[in-house]
Amino acid sequence: MGCFTFVKLMMVLFNLLTFLGGLTLLAMGTWVSVDGGSFLHHLGPFSSQGLQFINVAFFCIAIGGVLVLLGLLGCCGAHKESKCLLLTFFSIILIIFLAEVAAGVVVLAYSSFAEGILRVWAIPALQRDYGSDPVVTKIWNTTMIELQCCGFSNYSDFVGSQFEKENGSSLPPSCCWTNSLPCSLAEAERSTVQGCFEQILELLKEHANTVGGIATGTGVLEIAAMIVSMYLYCHLDNRVS
Repeated sequence: MGCFTFVKLMMVLFNLLTFLGGLTLLAMGTWVSVDGGSFLHHLGPFSSQGLQFINVAFFCIAIGGVLVLLGLLGCCGAHKESKCLLLTFFSIILIIFLAEVAAGVVVLAYSSFAEGILRVWAIPALQRDYGSDPVVTKIWNTTMIELQCCGFSNYSDFVGSQFEKENGSSLPPSCCWTNSLPCSLAEAERSTVQGCFEQILELLKEHANTVGGIATGTGVLEIAAMIVSMYLYCHLDNRVS
């Protein structure tokens, strides 16, 4: 088996797996969009962790559609030795790779502004909507319970809030180490529970290596796919000549 035949076979098999994975995600996304309640039920204990606020269906359908397209282009391009399909496959991978690099640069450049941007949204939401808006209340309660934190910066985010006024100057239970009601302002001050933003930063730092590894692995696979598709494309040129 020659080098070209081997690379062609690997290209077909890899993209066939990509195509099947995309179909699986499309089927899952369709199931979620049609019967989301059943999907959350099958998640068991995770269904109560705020997953209902994430539109899983659209995410699965979008990613699945991209994978199906890429798998189909790569598989057919390699099998039929089509220069047009191989070039289209290469171009799409290149666009995705450049978009990921650009997104990474933007994240690094604006990470120092993340706290200010989040603060503009989070604190007004805590002041106005916590306790009255069920969606906002659910999200913040889940976050504060899971991360054992209080507010965005600390308990002071609830001082003067609508929730405090309606509950006799009491703060959410998560703002006191005892996690009991009522959680008074004095008790919250003594407890010194960390704000959720600090906890989220610590959580991100703990998983930074994992995220970086996944990003690096994805980038390597994309570069490998571009190299292989371009190798086949150029080899076809040589064969024609």
